[in-house]
Amino acid sequence: MNIVSDPKSIPAGSQLSPEANQAAAFAAATAAATGVLTVDLDAIVANWRKLEKTAVPAECAGVIKADAYGCGTEPVARALAGAGCKTFFVATLDEARSARAAVPSAAIYVLDGFFQNCGDAYAGIDAKPVIGDLNELAEWDVFCRRTGWTGGAAVHIDTGMNRLGLTLTEAQGIIPRINAGDHGITLVMSHLACAESLNHPLNAKQLATFREIASLFAGVPASLSNSSGVYLGAQFQFDMVRPGAALYGINPTPEADNPMQPVVDLKARIVQLRNIEKGDSVGYGGTWTARRPTKLAIVSAGYADGYFRAGGSNDGTRGAEVVVAGKRCPIAGRVSMDLMAVDITDLDKNAARRGHMATLIGEGITVDELAHHFGTIGYEVLTSLGPRYARVYKGGGAAATEPASPVSA
Repeated sequence: MNIVSDPKSIPAGSQLSPEANQAAAFAAATAAATGVLTVDLDAIVANWRKLEKTAVPAECAGVIKADAYGCGTEPVARALAGAGCKTFFVATLDEARSARAAVPSAAIYVLDGFFQNCGDAYAGIDAKPVIGDLNELAEWDVFCRRTGWTGGAAVHIDTGMNRLGLTLTEAQGIIPRINAGDHGITLVMSHLACAESLNHPLNAKQLATFREIASLFAGVPASLSNSSGVYLGAQFQFDMVRPGAALYGINPTPEADNPMQPVVDLKARIVQLRNIEKGDSVGYGGTWTARRPTKLAIVSAGYADGYFRAGGSNDGTRGAEVVVAGKRCPIAGRVSMDLMAVDITDLDKNAARRGHMATLIGEGITVDELAHHFGTIGYEVLTSLGPRYARVYKGGGAAATEPASPVSA
């Protein structure tokens, strides 16, 4: 484990080995945390390399929007750039600033597009807007003519999602500009709506539409595939693929086994053990009733930390599970803002102790499994993980340990 922490967290005069110093730094950084989110940067790199190999000869970019899906923009961007990733996609200019601090020479595209008077902000960090509207294109043109900026932009064409992008008619209307040269367009792209469903008819429809329109953008690289699109076949890959969720361990092929390595491990501290009697209820609303004398572990994570309320259980429905002392244990009752109760009755005596950590993600519990219990998708699970966890990075060359953000009483 390659963890770099504040050297002041290691006692002066320590004669420990580097590995022991790292372990000591980890312990010091997380000692006061009630929850720890560990991000495996080596796993992210391995996932990117697998996607890159699958997409050859297309370039494999990295989507790092939403704080790299909750995993940390700067450490993830640095790790991917170190592995050879040359192009990144973010959603906002603020995200682009964070990415630029980590990857000084990479191409950075901003998916939310161009707005009037934001040109200087783009030029200042050498970021490229993804333009999906003729008004944006006109505003971008005005800025480029006024300043002489030649940083480039992508054009997004809507092929069936009906969200962002130029219509086909609008896209065809700018082809004379493309043919005239000196157009400044560095990428033409679209986005698949149903790629996670291998045989969805919209996949073929979008492919045919994009292939037709992209062919008119002579000499401009084309990009269609997201994470799941990479696995639809070579015909979907064009010149660049743009995986996001798969980098972070979310299954891009829900109809088959997950080809990606898990990336995150989430633990929360047991803050109390208590015994209750048969017939006692647990949690808000009293929706879960003990059917036998029961031992509970109260774990310090809740919906304020991104562990959804839907993960709880009641007398008729079994909820999500956590791992305590190496064994899966069910949540008892509702998940509250800061806490959850876990039924540990079947553990060996003294297997769980106050201060021990319970595993919420990891040890066989995947992000996709939690998403199923929460009634959502893995993307939402990862991007919801809150600031109260201490974040620990391992692997990836240069890594860091970030303490939990302070929370007001």
